[in-house]
Amino acid sequence: MKAHQSTFFDGGQRLQMTESIDLTIQSLQAYLPDHPDIAFAWSGGKDSTATLTVVLWLVETGKVQRPRSITVFLADTRQELTPLWHAAMLIIDELRERGIRVEIVMAPMDKRFMVYILGRGVPPPNNNTLRWCTRQIKIDPMQDAIEARLADFEGNVLMITGVRQGESAIRDARIEMSCGKDGAECGQGWYQQVLPNAKGLRGRIATLAPLLHWRVCHVWEWLKHWAPLPEYGDWSTSAIADAYGGDEAEEINARTGCIGCPLAQEDTALNTILKVDRWQYLEPLRGIRPLWRELREPQHRLKKAGLERLQDGSIAKNPQRMGPLTFEARLMGLDRILAIQSDINASARSLARPEISLINVEEEARIRELIALETWPQGWDGDEPTADTVMETVYQNGAVQPLLFSAEESS
Repeated sequence: MKAHQSTFFDGGQRLQMTESIDLTIQSLQAYLPDHPDIAFAWSGGKDSTATLTVVLWLVETGKVQRPRSITVFLADTRQELTPLWHAAMLIIDELRERGIRVEIVMAPMDKRFMVYILGRGVPPPNNNTLRWCTRQIKIDPMQDAIEARLADFEGNVLMITGVRQGESAIRDARIEMSCGKDGAECGQGWYQQVLPNAKGLRGRIATLAPLLHWRVCHVWEWLKHWAPLPEYGDWSTSAIADAYGGDEAEEINARTGCIGCPLAQEDTALNTILKVDRWQYLEPLRGIRPLWRELREPQHRLKKAGLERLQDGSIAKNPQRMGPLTFEARLMGLDRILAIQSDINASARSLARPEISLINVEEEARIRELIALETWPQGWDGDEPTADTVMETVYQNGAVQPLLFSAEESS
């Protein structure tokens, strides 16, 4: 019987750290020659930070070809957990000391998370019908920044991302179907010649995930032990482990998300961080998720009272759907967020810890201005009843289910 020839990807033989780095080198050697200008889509998280620092170390040590230009784009959602953002700022200083261009990308004022909710009155996002946040505060601003920067480049640009197998089952399924797209070979990373859903970027940009094959333990090994050493770049990446929960980050398979993420079932990332002594003064942040849940309640929102025709002439599927936040709810939410911010920053100053910025001065002013201007989301004029108002049920076909008892009779 012919003996089975094992590979790096067999269940019985797992990649070692040096082998992972070798495959990353092969990936970069395969594609850098065709893309003299490279850019990084950096989130500040563990995978994208490992990708950024590994690739730059390989460039600096001559293990791969030095690109003509390097640009790093960091998405500032204004919702990053404080330890993670603090670590990112340290790394930005080190990037700029190396002469690498860093652009911090942010959504326009009226589309920022807090302004959109508390100023424009759009309800907090949810996983069912209103998941607007990731695209609006992260993806769109990043793509706009890249598109603006493309005018400075000759030819195509290689966008390097921190996508890695194992982080998401849905993402892995997508990778599994497309890892060989556009001529990529196994072991050369996830290479695509176009950036999906990228508006004006098609034909000008390709993406490569050179750490696609890295195990999560290798990511932590690099961040905590290799990258901080002078021979591997002297990066301040050990602070990333602190942002994910300190020494236990790897063991708990830690992941982070936005502060008080309304889409998460539990505030796992924040709970993990608060176990670290240095960050326990951030405890008041626990109050944000309950606020978002409260603002979804009917008494804080308007609702449509009957049949509604949309701009295309069709009838809305949910004639009495709940909608935007009332002005009173927005001001209540603003006061709660500002109180949380004030409490934390008072502790931060007394403990000599980093302060936070949930809502800065300009954002607060814009929120109050939008409320004063009586701003409502498109399709709403403010004359609608609050969503806790008892009324006859209207169906999409126009049928009406009358109330069994009027408010006067029930009283």
